[in-house]
Amino acid sequence: MTSGRRYVSPYREKAAAQTRAAILRQAAELFAERGYGRVTVAEIANAAGVAHKTVFASVGSKADILDQIVDRAVADSGYRQSVTHMLTLDSAEEVLRVLAHGTRLGNEGQSTAQEAIRKALPVHENGQALWERATAAYRDALGTVAAHLAALGTGLGGHSVQEVADLLWLWFGPTGWRTLVAESGWSWDRAEESLYRTALATLDRPSAPRPDSGPPTP
Repeated sequence: MTSGRRYVSPYREKAAAQTRAAILRQAAELFAERGYGRVTVAEIANAAGVAHKTVFASVGSKADILDQIVDRAVADSGYRQSVTHMLTLDSAEEVLRVLAHGTRLGNEGQSTAQEAIRKALPVHENGQALWERATAAYRDALGTVAAHLAALGTGLGGHSVQEVADLLWLWFGPTGWRTLVAESGWSWDRAEESLYRTALATLDRPSAPRPDSGPPTP
């Protein structure tokens, strides 16, 4: 009498995972180069060296492929490990140095996926939701870093924790890196050092009176 359990071959599981990875990799490259709206599933299949029906069976529709590119880019960015490490550091200089390097590695490693996502926004049925899904964990991580800087007693240059989180997003978010590297031709090394020094000079100093706080009370 058989148990009725289906045998799963480790070899087949590995091959299926490799096929999915190849499809997602080729799709990301095509989306980044030509734009999401100008790429067909047939072209993705051809680039990945698989049959058209294999793409649907392995990953799904073109929208499903984009969703998985987003999910993989978030998971592979390494933000969780970086934040965990930063929370063990006890100086603003160390935190910002690790933040600059960690976000550099994440953006450099995921630059193709990020460009694919960016080019999909204008034609996606809900571009705002797509962008929020791609960046929500990133922004939350920077908010955690801002709170840690405040807890260390860093002056924050007179900014609130939320304002510091916003500034970290400006400097170390994907748009900041893309502006310097992809659009302006900076090297990753130069961008990392400049962003680090900008953040350190702004935040690692005593609080100053806020511009909108008015004159001190006698």
